[in-house]
Amino acid sequence: MSKLKISEDWTSTIVGWFIIFLVVFQLKPHWPSFSWPDADALMNKVFTLDNVGHALIVFCFMFLMALIAGVLTGKKLKMIAASFPVVFFLTLLAMVVSGNKFLKEWGFETVIFSLLIGLFISNIFSIPRWLKESLSSELFVKIGLVLLGTSVLFDDLLKAGSLGLIQSCVVVFTVWNFCFWLCRKMKIDKEMSLMLSSAVSICGVSAAVATAGAIKGDKTKLSYVVSLVLVVAVPMILIMPGLAKLMGLPEDMAGAWIGGTIDTTGAVAATGAIYGEVALQTSTIVKFSQNVLLGIAAFLISIYWSYSKKEVTEEKPTLKVIWLRFPKFVLGFVAASLVFSFFVGPEIVADAKPILKHIQGMWFALAFMSIGLETDFKSLITSENRRSTYAFLGAQAFNVVFTLLVAWVLFGLIAPK
Repeated sequence: MSKLKISEDWTSTIVGWFIIFLVVFQLKPHWPSFSWPDADALMNKVFTLDNVGHALIVFCFMFLMALIAGVLTGKKLKMIAASFPVVFFLTLLAMVVSGNKFLKEWGFETVIFSLLIGLFISNIFSIPRWLKESLSSELFVKIGLVLLGTSVLFDDLLKAGSLGLIQSCVVVFTVWNFCFWLCRKMKIDKEMSLMLSSAVSICGVSAAVATAGAIKGDKTKLSYVVSLVLVVAVPMILIMPGLAKLMGLPEDMAGAWIGGTIDTTGAVAATGAIYGEVALQTSTIVKFSQNVLLGIAAFLISIYWSYSKKEVTEEKPTLKVIWLRFPKFVLGFVAASLVFSFFVGPEIVADAKPILKHIQGMWFALAFMSIGLETDFKSLITSENRRSTYAFLGAQAFNVVFTLLVAWVLFGLIAPK
């Protein structure tokens, strides 16, 4: 009897949609709390017996999904049974650290702590071979991306209004192309160029992860781009409200500027709130409308990458070759977005989205813990990455200036006073 083996792309789509069905039909775990402002809350809220019990239930749920994915991909179940608990409980540690109120307000996300903890362990201690060989970072990323589709709703485009939608389309298209052009001018490889361009122009971490999945990008490069996005977002939280005040921008214009330039949704909300209630609403809506464009961008990048990646024979790829190269999980992502946007009732969406977002975040955190555990820190410090940093900063500077100009035209000249 032949052993069952399905590709990671189809496996991630199957598991992702299985999770979606379970959640929609109310089979969902109670999510534990990781938020704590001080040590007292940490002990009396996060480390309570009840909360730890919820964490164990989540572990059982995620473990079962990982085992199903392992069966579909033909992996040895004993390897998953040995490695997944290690990765999960290290990831729980990262989630507890990132739950600190101070770190949340500064825009630090769980994925950065997952990556840092994984890098610390792998570069200080010797990782057992059985653990390294059984890590499934790419599979975890792809499952998370399929689930991400449920939160990329086309309704957000309507909420953004015509001005927010126009700004998002103009800014994403222009900044993406500028960054890609700058990267190629600086002789950065195409793979890194695509990840940087998507991260700086669309929605930071999610865009970088989606692009890396679409082009089967190098995990070390992805981890560097994610770190870059999150580190650059921190000073922008403080600098942008100050600059907006200095220029005397009205709240809607300042919010459009903030939402179009800062690369993480959490940091956008924090920065908008500093400036005012209207700025918070406008910045969040603009960022949501950019997030919606992620699905379109991932699909187009997948087609571009499939078509541009030449065979040894240098023959132009046929439709069959493009289909074989095309990352099938993108179809699961787009399908989730379309179904939750147009075919599922708003009550079901409102009920399912929070838990799906938690589960999606957990898969991403597990993936970055795995990437950290299998990465040599020295591989992050390269001349290529230094050039990538300069390109990212240059593109972000262009983004700040260009988005301010677009926001001024749309919300200052065109919008009714």
